[in-house]
Amino acid sequence: MVTIKLGLSVLFLNLVLYIPATSEFAVSKRSNPSEFIKSSCKSTLYPTICVHCLIGYANSIRQSKQWLAITALNVSLSWTRSCASFVKKKININGIKPREYRAMQDCIENMDSSVDSLQKSARELNLMGDNAISENFDWHMSNVQTWVSAALTYQSTCLDSFAGPKMNGNLKDTIRGRVIIVSQVTSNALALVNRFASRHQTTTLNKKP
Repeated sequence: MVTIKLGLSVLFLNLVLYIPATSEFAVSKRSNPSEFIKSSCKSTLYPTICVHCLIGYANSIRQSKQWLAITALNVSLSWTRSCASFVKKKININGIKPREYRAMQDCIENMDSSVDSLQKSARELNLMGDNAISENFDWHMSNVQTWVSAALTYQSTCLDSFAGPKMNGNLKDTIRGRVIIVSQVTSNALALVNRFASRHQTTTLNKKP
């Protein structure tokens, strides 16, 4: 498995930009944030990666599903940026073939689009607020889910660029490996976004007379 090292200080700054001011943060001191994260990650396709990415932010996440989703989106955003930067460096290596160059150009465009979609989704999820009325919540959440799904599609399209036997094996495997990891992280983020949406929808239904 390819391991991508996150710049924790940079990611922390990104996360601070999206701290939501909602009542969901008023949790008991007796809560166990680490267990909350591990339990929540069981709803994702890649729970081990999910826990690995989020456990370091347990004290900030506490037991907020919204903050968990926002943190997951920001982690995905950071990993996607890192992957895009990596591909941009590789495109300048000597001896690269025209077919490989075009594939890497396509990949860079798609990864940049993925970054843009994840930025929008994290910002939207933060601004919508946990206490929004149902109509507004559903509309904002639909935007978030659409953008995260689009980010996943862009990442998948990047992978498609490297299909076929004419690509340099080492280059192809290195880039694909990183993009696959990023896609798994983004898939987990979408699962946690959907989990937060379901919790809010369930709460709304329970409040109806």
